[in-house]
Amino acid sequence: MVHVLSSRTLLRPTDPERSRAFYGEKLGLAVYREFGTGPERGTVYFLGGGFLEVAGRSETPPSPAVKLWLQVADAAAAYEELAAAGVEVLRPPVKEPWGLIEMWIADPDGTEIAVVEIPADHPLRYRP
Repeated sequence: MVHVLSSRTLLRPTDPERSRAFYGEKLGLAVYREFGTGPERGTVYFLGGGFLEVAGRSETPPSPAVKLWLQVADAAAAYEELAAAGVEVLRPPVKEPWGLIEMWIADPDGTEIAVVEIPADHPLRYRP
């Protein structure tokens, strides 16, 4: 069995500077580490219990099968903040039938990102 010590999602954007501006400035993700030099240097951001590495360059956008899931304390507040920052909001926060409050945004390459609030009474937080 593989004993995983850490993990991260790797993105190879079509425009690394644009993606760094999105994740670092618009989303406001904190930087874990940076490496390399020049326009294709790498930046690793904290994602709560994981990491997001934006490094290198791709000639084509990522597959639409790739999605990110970010948990926030308040989806409505996140919506206001992200919309004001010019982030493309695909769908504002909605309470889903499964009880989570979900909003969908997209990064500059179109990678869809679920911004999720888990209500206090949801089974992910509380089990009777």
